[in-house]
Amino acid sequence: MSAPPGTVDAHHHLWVRARHPQPWIDPATMAAIDADFTPDDLARVTRAAGVTETVLVQANSTEAETVDLLGIAADHPLVRGVVGWLDVTTPDVADRLARLRAARGGHLLVGVRYSVQDEPDPGFLDRADVRRGITAVGAAGLAFDLLVRQHHLGAAGRLARDLPEVRFVLDHLGKPALGGTDLDDWARDLRALAAPANTTAKLSGLVTEVHRAPWTPQDLRPAVEHALDAFGPDRLMFGSDWPVCLLASTYDRWVDTLAELLDPLGDDERAAIWRHTARRVYRPESS
Repeated sequence: MSAPPGTVDAHHHLWVRARHPQPWIDPATMAAIDADFTPDDLARVTRAAGVTETVLVQANSTEAETVDLLGIAADHPLVRGVVGWLDVTTPDVADRLARLRAARGGHLLVGVRYSVQDEPDPGFLDRADVRRGITAVGAAGLAFDLLVRQHHLGAAGRLARDLPEVRFVLDHLGKPALGGTDLDDWARDLRALAAPANTTAKLSGLVTEVHRAPWTPQDLRPAVEHALDAFGPDRLMFGSDWPVCLLASTYDRWVDTLAELLDPLGDDERAAIWRHTARRVYRPESS
């Protein structure tokens, strides 16, 4: 099993900690990613997996990091788009987006993300200021990545329903608690989020959500099959979540596992997940 040629990795990170610290990395429990990860490192793992295009996603909640990521994209043709960070609670989101687009590589800004997963309020996405900021993201023609946990999925569904003009991308399927038996609430809320046609989701970040080790493909199968049923292949995309995935898997192992889980699909359905959905939603240069 492997990814087909021309695969788009719609979700990965890069960081050099001396320039952009990553305080969320615990050296004791996250030793596998307690290091710097550069474009050269990315090229090595993607080349081996058959990936030819990527979308680079913010890891540090600063606009300064986003500016640097856009510069990386400008210098490295492998990276065809950047999902940057922006504080969507501020009243000047449109002006901030304009400044990012004026930076070198700014034309490669394809989306915005805010770390909703760190907000304790399950109704954070219902707030008027947040919705105003996300509306501005959509008005700029950009996608909005939903980095949420299961308790935010209900509000995410309401947000997508109420803002049909915004393209929403759910990261990591909302981080279901895999390896157990209680996925009912997650499954219900994921289906509600999938109901509006302006939502898509990434098959990414799942290996680090299995609450036991070692994991097997069968631990991931319920989430992948439910996502396929809720969204359909045309609204799902592959993402590695590299290097975070290294906490539980190599890049190649995740690619091979997903290929195994998608094997029952038809050729066109698999092609949508491996490349077409990402190109359509993020509108990178190759679309």
